Amino acid sequence: MLIIEVTNARDVVRQRIGRLGERLIGKVVDPEAQVEKALIQEMETAFRDFGIEARILSVQGPQLVGRQHLELPIQVREDREVRLNDE
Repeated sequence: MLIIEVTNARDVVRQRIGRLGERLIGKVVDPEAQVEKALIQEMETAFRDFGIEARILSVQGPQLVGRQHLELPIQVREDREVRLNDE
């Protein structure tokens, strides 16, 4: 199992939408959800190319506590299964 924490989602969204849109970050735009959605799309393509079947979840809630603990009160934002055969 992999856990990937995107630590600069606000910066990524800020670069993509420019100065005018920067004011909307956190009000209208959820930067973490936007970046995670883009990553999921890229991972889905890469997984298919490598023949990997997987379930990719975008969740809200987990927090890293130090270097050794992860708190897991989660809310699933997006759930996608990658299948090799489109059944």
